[in-house]
Amino acid sequence: MNIHEYQAKQLLKKFGVPVLPGGVAYTADEAAKVAESLPQGVYVVKSQIHAGGRGKGTFKEAAAGGKGGVRVVKSVADVKENAKQMIGNTLVTIQSGAAGKTVKRVYIEAGCNITRELYLSMLIDRGTSRVTIMASTEGGVNIEDVAHNTPEKIVFQSIDPATGIQGFHCRKIAFALGLTGNQIKSCTKLLNSLYRAFIETDASMLEINPLVVTGDDVLPLDAKMNFDSNALYRHPDILELRDEDEEDPMELEASKSDLNYIKLDGQIGCMVNGAGLAMATMDIIKLYGAEPANFLDVGGGATKERVTKAFKIILSDPNVEGILVNIFGGIMRCDVIAEGVVAAAREVSLNVPLVVRLEGTNVELGKKIMAESGLPIISANNLADAAEKVVKAVKEAQ
Repeated sequence: MNIHEYQAKQLLKKFGVPVLPGGVAYTADEAAKVAESLPQGVYVVKSQIHAGGRGKGTFKEAAAGGKGGVRVVKSVADVKENAKQMIGNTLVTIQSGAAGKTVKRVYIEAGCNITRELYLSMLIDRGTSRVTIMASTEGGVNIEDVAHNTPEKIVFQSIDPATGIQGFHCRKIAFALGLTGNQIKSCTKLLNSLYRAFIETDASMLEINPLVVTGDDVLPLDAKMNFDSNALYRHPDILELRDEDEEDPMELEASKSDLNYIKLDGQIGCMVNGAGLAMATMDIIKLYGAEPANFLDVGGGATKERVTKAFKIILSDPNVEGILVNIFGGIMRCDVIAEGVVAAAREVSLNVPLVVRLEGTNVELGKKIMAESGLPIISANNLADAAEKVVKAVKEAQ
């Protein structure tokens, strides 16, 4: 689950992380009132959407003033005007996709005197099963570009969960960032607070880009956090921060049915049980010359109703030209999958090719259910056969 920048800063502040004063606004008038409450001089007006690259983004509408989603201004009147230009308009960034996202709120923050811009993040390293700190002297730019062009400028520090973050971890990061004197103390205090926030909120990623040096202090100028959805039952306060308007409607609907769904750009819809099998299915679709339209894992204990819901979600994507159902029945019984597929196909008036590969528990019963359904379901013997058939059927239907 993702949250907005202003929400991340409010959360981090509770853990002692120093953040610049600011406030959220939903209208231009509210933005002006927030600015009036801040130290006078310089203000930053920030669009709040769930996508990075806001500063370099562009608005689709001419009324937005032809500037990016993060603007530095010097008067309350300019704050109001720029907020008016942003709110209600569509911001397109490198992470939002071509459709962009509608800005429904802005964050007004006090400016500061920036000496240097750095990069800092914490994330879960699956290779070590530990929290890892990433830091770089190249702040304010896409870390992906730094990793590709100058990987030597990124330093990593893995944290042993048995000891937690230690002073030498912080000093290593501070030295790598070229900090000196009181800046090292500020960085050490900041890292300790960030680590505690990361652990105690069950975060899966915390990114500060840029982390800025201003005099003797090191401050987060931006903050991005997301959380392990499986742990949100422990954090009702964080769950309340969820902004469903920022989520893909199909992914949101899938989450309500406990389905793991991610929309992609291809034309072959996939319904699979198990993340590994789903990834293999997507790979083999590409191998046979097509692109997957989604990642969808119905899980090991899916019911007929959940399978039916998954099928409907796949078909709600207008780009889907064919569907591949690939089930290996262990805990998940093949007859349950077959009943769900048949029920959904009848309910939504299936009009695209459907290929089903079943293997495992009750596979013969599952095949019998599909064969006797009277629906144009194409049966496959193995994964390669299924991929070849669905790609061929889609091409023939074009």
